[in-house]
Amino acid sequence: MKKIITLSAIAIFATAIYAEDNTQAQIDALKAQIEQLQKTQDKKIAKLEKKQKQTQKTLTKVKVHDAYDNIKFGIDFRNAVDVLDYKDNKTGDTAKNDSLLSSRLYLTMKSSPMDGLTFSGKLAIYSLWGAHLYHYEDGAFKSWAGSSKATDTVMRVKEAYFVYTTAIGEQPISMSIGRRPSTNGFLANYRENEQEAGSPLAHITNMEVDAAMVKLDWSRFLLEGSYTKFVYGRAHAGAIDGVYSTTPYANDNTSDDTVDFAILLGDAYNNGQHQVMYEWAHIFNTKGKKATAPFPAKNKALASGTADLYALSYKMDGVGDEISDFLDETILFASVAGTYYNAKDGYTLLGSEEGGSKSGYSYWVGALIPDMITEDGKLGFEYNHGSQYWTPMTWAEDTAIGSKIAVRGDAYEAYWNFNLFGVKYLPSQIRYTYVQHDYTPSNHCMGWVKPEKVDLTSQNIRAFVSYRY
Repeated sequence: MKKIITLSAIAIFATAIYAEDNTQAQIDALKAQIEQLQKTQDKKIAKLEKKQKQTQKTLTKVKVHDAYDNIKFGIDFRNAVDVLDYKDNKTGDTAKNDSLLSSRLYLTMKSSPMDGLTFSGKLAIYSLWGAHLYHYEDGAFKSWAGSSKATDTVMRVKEAYFVYTTAIGEQPISMSIGRRPSTNGFLANYRENEQEAGSPLAHITNMEVDAAMVKLDWSRFLLEGSYTKFVYGRAHAGAIDGVYSTTPYANDNTSDDTVDFAILLGDAYNNGQHQVMYEWAHIFNTKGKKATAPFPAKNKALASGTADLYALSYKMDGVGDEISDFLDETILFASVAGTYYNAKDGYTLLGSEEGGSKSGYSYWVGALIPDMITEDGKLGFEYNHGSQYWTPMTWAEDTAIGSKIAVRGDAYEAYWNFNLFGVKYLPSQIRYTYVQHDYTPSNHCMGWVKPEKVDLTSQNIRAFVSYRY
């Protein structure tokens, strides 16, 4: 019996040892499986992370591509009503229009295919309600002037230019070419209820120009915000043989030469509150007439000499330093400018003697104050004065009665800029302009016309509402 018990114990012990060994083997096998699963899982996670990185990289490329590879469009649609009144105080003759209705549409474009390179464009339709479709009666009417005068329903290129910005060492430099944003420039933008000003000083340049530009920034070693733009362009192509002649596009050897211009402009100082801008423009072969010839129309497009125009303009955006909200939102500005027309031998400019010269001057002051009625509305007041021979490049319309900036006499203006119904996308204006012409009005750079003593007055009441987005 005792022997049987001993054998049984031995058997049980052996079985226990075997079971323990088997369990350990199972545990080891499970550990190996877990480790293998972990390795497999780690590989899968690594592959997934790699795929996620690749996907993110691809998405980033797509976003960058989408950010650059597109054109952003904008709209500026204005509808206006003008009431016009003219009077010759010497003869008593009058003329008026109680309701000149116009619509102007700007389709703006902007793109940037890469850092430092941008394109800007603006297509324009500017039409009178009920007017003729095409306006080609005026031989002096230029393609670049069409979008600044209320004429017809033809869409024209008002602006189209690219700008490339880079640096040579530590010197920033920008280059541009095309039809430039040269209307409603510095100071003139306020009376059009536009926040951003065009490139030149409106006091002497308020017309579209086709030109090339180089800009150099001086702010790192001169005054804050200072820079200079060097511009060269063409205003008149001269007499060119027709496209179906035997010598297409060649000059026809007449005295109606090409009219080119060179401009130097920029900021002398700009710290955000105080801004001083300057501009000098030189016109080659400006138009006048022969000194000894009568004045038929054909003689008014002769290359008669040169013209120089210059301006210095100042703006204060906010009076003082946080004295009051009213003064913080007040804008004051002043500008002085001059023109000098120098005829070459055998020709006259602005009625000068043969080969002589004529100079003129102008000054312009203005103020904008909060209207105290609306949230962003402002009341504006401006005064312009020009001498007898003051003749700037202002073909662009700044009033329906002609350019008040180019007045040879005095111009007074008041306007209210506001957002209709308080909607920022509906900038609107009510404006009154009174002009006293003491000498022949300067509708554009008419070097062939002698400014004679006159007594003409004109008035313009304008109301417009626009949609800008």
